[in-house]
Amino acid sequence: MALAWALRERSGQRIGSFDIGELAAEILATQDSVWVIIRRSGRGGVALRAAFVPTGFACRTTPTKGGETQRLRIDSALGVHEIVLKAGGDALEHVRVTVTFTPAGPTLVPFLPRDLYPLDANDDPLTAEGNVEAAQRGLNSGLLYFHIDEPAFGNVLYFQNLTAMNGYYRATKTSPDGAVGGLWPELGYLVPSPLQRGTPPSHSLPVGKDVTLSDAILVFRHRAPPHERESARQFLQMLGEAYKLIELPQTDYRDWVTRAEKTLVDLDAAPEATIRHYGHRYIHPYTAHEYPDSMVQLSILSAIFDWGRWKGEPHPLEAELRAGLKRFYDPKLKALRRYLPNVGEDKDADAVDSWYLYHPMLNLARMALAGDKPSASLFLDCIDFSIKAARHFDYRWPIQYKVTDFSIITATANDERGQTDVGGLYAYIMLQAHELTSEPRFLDEAKAAIDAAMGMRFNLNYQANLTAWGAAACMRLYRITNDVTYAEQSYVYLASFFHNCEIWESELEHAVHYRNFLGATCLQDAPYMAIYECFDAFTAFEVFLDESGPNLDPAVRMLVAEYCKYALDRAWFYYPDALPAEILATENRNGHIDRNLSFPLEDLYPDGQCAGQVGQEIYGAGAAMVFATRSFHPIEGAPFKLFCDHFVRGIERTGDRSLSVVLDGGETCLAALSFVREKRRKLPTLRVVTAGGDELKGRARDESRVDFNVPANGRLIISWIEQPD
Repeated sequence: MALAWALRERSGQRIGSFDIGELAAEILATQDSVWVIIRRSGRGGVALRAAFVPTGFACRTTPTKGGETQRLRIDSALGVHEIVLKAGGDALEHVRVTVTFTPAGPTLVPFLPRDLYPLDANDDPLTAEGNVEAAQRGLNSGLLYFHIDEPAFGNVLYFQNLTAMNGYYRATKTSPDGAVGGLWPELGYLVPSPLQRGTPPSHSLPVGKDVTLSDAILVFRHRAPPHERESARQFLQMLGEAYKLIELPQTDYRDWVTRAEKTLVDLDAAPEATIRHYGHRYIHPYTAHEYPDSMVQLSILSAIFDWGRWKGEPHPLEAELRAGLKRFYDPKLKALRRYLPNVGEDKDADAVDSWYLYHPMLNLARMALAGDKPSASLFLDCIDFSIKAARHFDYRWPIQYKVTDFSIITATANDERGQTDVGGLYAYIMLQAHELTSEPRFLDEAKAAIDAAMGMRFNLNYQANLTAWGAAACMRLYRITNDVTYAEQSYVYLASFFHNCEIWESELEHAVHYRNFLGATCLQDAPYMAIYECFDAFTAFEVFLDESGPNLDPAVRMLVAEYCKYALDRAWFYYPDALPAEILATENRNGHIDRNLSFPLEDLYPDGQCAGQVGQEIYGAGAAMVFATRSFHPIEGAPFKLFCDHFVRGIERTGDRSLSVVLDGGETCLAALSFVREKRRKLPTLRVVTAGGDELKGRARDESRVDFNVPANGRLIISWIEQPD
């Protein structure tokens, strides 16, 4: 109401103006705030509160620096606010408003109001009509995605770069949990402030030290999308635009090969890792804890299978773990059970989570399609029951049910939704079955499952890795049917996935010891990132990019590739030996933590809670093998392996000592490319040249590795001159 009155009565001081493409922006100082008003002629706009100053103040422009559109200084009794505005409109119209504050004295922050208001054609937020499609969940990205329909202003993405505010959060002992949201028409970022009580909080901003209060990015589209698929595509486009504007954290080379080798030793030798039943060896889900189950067994087996193919010979554990698989198969049901027949009475042997029925089949089919006949046989033995379950639930699965009669144990989660993205996983399995058999019925099943999920919009994600497999299924379905609707539907899965990502680097509490940038929370309402969902989504995205073609939206390609790049770096910190011992949880829900075992923790928290509260996850131990086999590339006869933190789309030996390598990451992004010395060999003299003829310079880390930063999209020509061993 106050904003509407100030704009109607023109009571504020006009500080400046600028254009953003076809948009016009005005900077206005009112009684207690400085605003950036962005309008589209005759179609309304938005008002962004750049600073709230609840006392007398003076605002003036100051000289800009490189790339800035406007720079402002606000002087008040509280201290000094500086506001930097950067605007652009070459691809998508956008503006970034960064606000820093230098307190004049130790300052407690009791309340700062939200900062974003839609406006109608008369600058009134109270009569603007529209809808919020997505807002921040927990400690995921600080984003808001909405459209203004009356007047027809269009689509808006608001993105708050939470990384920039770490200094504020640490000083005030606050966190940005659910900070970006609001109720129409009062939207945007609510700066976290300590809870006010009889005894007020005492964590103040220090005198004379500047702190960032806000780093907001607004991205605009002129027309609201006509359906959810276009809405998802625009969301990903606009998120990609915001992503390109923020400062990205560094990544480091990770030796996943050595980690995988140590993992395999521990899987084989550590008594906490396996247990024997029926004369066979089975994996413990956690350290010396929980009953063996089929999802765990096949997750580890498929990773070891991949490792054997990468090495050129199977690992001995593969045969041992494979030998006991049949004990999970129920010949009466013709399905894989979750547990072995002798599971303890403390478990309901008939209970199954919806995704647990299908995920073991996913890994069976992956091995089958690589030529493994026993896996193909077991997979096809189970296929009809999997279809029976899908049809019984009309392709809308509950959380948990009894496998014997499909009676529902738990229908929905706390948000009143079932396992909404299981249909994507199921569809992918049906497409695997279609590839194995060429039977059209499996194609029909895949279509039915994807069709049933349409209309869920940003509520599609239940569990991150399942959503990623849904995107892969949609893209493969598009390749088979040539129906572009399925390619577009893949964007709906991806939009829901990236909505649940943490596109910021937290420094809250213990989080300073690990990295979380671009991590996905494992469930739609989970407080933590989990290693299994991390590397399984990585695997799904490899398939998604394989199936996509040149028509894939560039922003989508970039976001997917960047997720995988940061997963290779971030996942290292799930291993307890990579963390300080003092930040590990001492009470664990499952098993115990042993820092000497190369098995990852299940849980890392963006708010910096102690890591590993859920436990040390042996069923996630396949992560090291998955990452190693996708990011390290043996070159026959060469004295090195090639490491790349992007998927290599093409690699061709063009000469005895030359390669052509093709990457297809983000057009404006960088990839890490390393040459890793093979044992008992010397690194050669290396030359890396882009397709345009630019020679790139490498950095020798030691005698075992040379690192290059290369364009993440395009062709590279690599040549070398060997040195005598």
